[in-house]
Amino acid sequence: MRALVYKSTGSWYVVKNNAGEQFNARIKGKFKIEGITSTNPIAVGDYVEIENEQDVESTVITEIHPRKNYINRTSPHNKNQHHIVAANLDQSLLFATLKDPKTSLGFIDRFLVISEAYHVPAIIVFNKTDIYRKKELEKLEAVKKIYEPIGYKIEAISLNNQTGLDDLKNILKDKTTLLSGHSGVGKSTFINYFFPDLKLKTQDVSGWSGKGLHTTTFAEMFDLDFGGKIIDTPGIREMGLVDISRQELSHFFPEMLKLLPECQFNNCLHINEPGCAIKNAVGKDSIHEERYISYLNILESIQEKKY
Repeated sequence: MRALVYKSTGSWYVVKNNAGEQFNARIKGKFKIEGITSTNPIAVGDYVEIENEQDVESTVITEIHPRKNYINRTSPHNKNQHHIVAANLDQSLLFATLKDPKTSLGFIDRFLVISEAYHVPAIIVFNKTDIYRKKELEKLEAVKKIYEPIGYKIEAISLNNQTGLDDLKNILKDKTTLLSGHSGVGKSTFINYFFPDLKLKTQDVSGWSGKGLHTTTFAEMFDLDFGGKIIDTPGIREMGLVDISRQELSHFFPEMLKLLPECQFNNCLHINEPGCAIKNAVGKDSIHEERYISYLNILESIQEKKY
């Protein structure tokens, strides 16, 4: 029987079949380790085959159907392993804030690189606009000038004032959407807005660190009553890149990708090579300096790995 994975706790999975019946299922036998390189062989959003075991009142997962796509990151417990965040996505929604806590552009760019690498369209949502003052509002306009010209959609909302949510509702309708972002940016509040009966736990930003406190432990998918699904993920402090080489990185910056054929050398890393089209474009309309700095920072973090 075909089913869709709605929640993964690492050893047990909540799945629903086409009739909407819900089951608690586990992986059958050695299936867990054969040919699987991630810490979690099955992720939320996976389509699986399930069967009921005879003589035992339990459901087992016997097969994973091929994935359309997925988003991957380094495991939070082991940087040498990777963890599938979610599978079969139509889009990803990155929640960010410019105040309490402040989301860095470097974090946003890492998320966008991962989304590009796994072919998942990304949308950036800035929450808490009700507490933005002149400085934050000017920053928001500056951020829009960085990302909108290269094809990324920016939404500005206030969950406290419930402004901007109609546009988000239209974006979510009839799609499977991954919600991500630091803890404290409003993901749980956002889900509670659409599913008030869930009463998901929310926490204030940690005063000593300025960072949000973790509220979600496991990824979980919810059905929207107006059509579509959203997948909530644990708050992420950093986005660890997986299987992206230094040579490939620029391919996942859309504004760089279109200029790569103009570089003098095919293996150009866009640092100090002669005839580099990327460096020549930095500071001009085609490549923003902030994005180039993010590229260099990510490139440096990849340097430690062996390819």
